Amino acid sequence: MCCSCCCPPAITALFYLWLRSGFSKGTVAGALTFFPPDPPLYKFIRIGKNGDELPDHDDEIEAVEETEGDIKVENGDDDDSDLGTFDIDKQPSNGTASNNNASNPKSKNGQDQQEAEAPLDPITQMTERSNRLRRRAKIQARRDAADAKNGVTYRFVHDAESLGELPSFNGTITAVKVGPQKKTGTYIAALLYKLPASEITVKTKTILYSHGNAADLGAMSGLQCVIAKNLKCNVLVYDYSGYGESGGIPMEKNTYRDVKMMYEWAVNNITKPQLEKANNT
Repeated sequence: MCCSCCCPPAITALFYLWLRSGFSKGTVAGALTFFPPDPPLYKFIRIGKNGDELPDHDDEIEAVEETEGDIKVENGDDDDSDLGTFDIDKQPSNGTASNNNASNPKSKNGQDQQEAEAPLDPITQMTERSNRLRRRAKIQARRDAADAKNGVTYRFVHDAESLGELPSFNGTITAVKVGPQKKTGTYIAALLYKLPASEITVKTKTILYSHGNAADLGAMSGLQCVIAKNLKCNVLVYDYSGYGESGGIPMEKNTYRDVKMMYEWAVNNITKPQLEKANNT
């Protein structure tokens, strides 16, 4: 049994997170395994039906109320990807707390300043991060569902200041949101690097590219241009759940769902139309 008196703070924090998340292995694994770039190295600009840019709604994440049932999620007994939040126990992981303010009211302002400057306890850090990811996922799912209903499209903008200019590519780069996921109700951000129509034949291949851990669509944009141009193929690259403009939470189970959904989307929206067009010519 893990306890705060003998275990390192990090171990205690993980044990606490496991308990408070309802014994969710995925929550603990996600905290240890996934490292999406923060902030993301790209942005999806939202475009309305009339072609005008729509305002960014990222500020909603900070203001949203933590209410249950904001999105419909089909959870099975073996599903670790629920979007519910849980309460934070503010007691430090070493089991001690200071009561100096009760006996010395004059020190309150100084104590508050010290607490604001001091690093958060590992338990609080992990719990707050987990809850922040779930709040973000709820908001993103609602917004993406509304965007899909209203015919909103997206324009990809990479972080040129950090990454430099993209290599030349004569084809098109199309930003899409694929979804919703049946289990989580979330949408996945993706980029389709497509060759010019004059270069596409019935033999043209499409690569479904799953990038590494600490990367996103922006970080991989230059490489995808090079791959598509030099291999004469289309490239479909996507961000995992909880990465960049994708909704959801970074968990192992979600990554399996992501790649399955993206494969099905590629077959139905790239491969089949390409074959049908070739057969009709």
